[in-house]
Amino acid sequence: MSATKKLLVIAHAPSENTRKMLEAVINGASDPAIENVEVQSLAPLETQPEDIKSADAIILGTTENLGYMAGLVKDVFDRCYYPCLDQTQGMPFTFYIRAGHDGTGTRQAIESITTGLRWRWVQEPLILRGEWQEEFLDQVKELGMAMAAGLEAGVL
Repeated sequence: MSATKKLLVIAHAPSENTRKMLEAVINGASDPAIENVEVQSLAPLETQPEDIKSADAIILGTTENLGYMAGLVKDVFDRCYYPCLDQTQGMPFTFYIRAGHDGTGTRQAIESITTGLRWRWVQEPLILRGEWQEEFLDQVKELGMAMAAGLEAGVL
């Protein structure tokens, strides 16, 4: 039996729909068929550098706010960037954006910061655009499941 890996989900979920999305990504990552992955979920303000350094992979979730990531998600990067810089290079990573518009600015900002951290994108980011759609829940659930399965299989 292989060692348990840790998948950290850091998500800003200020509304009922974004909380449903967070639950869906956790449910996907916690699928019973995936046995050797521990899923930890933290709100941005709870996230500390030690949480990131102890993770084997990360999923970040944010809303699009004024064409940028949520301020609380940016705060995670502000507080954790330098403490994590040398110790998390190559971190498998993906993210999802609940975008009321197109998500372009949010995606560019996250990609810029995580490029500086030298994190490794292992799945195309999921940008959930426009009016709320129930299928967003299936999409984030699949994102969580794919990340956890890849982590368990050792391909991330």
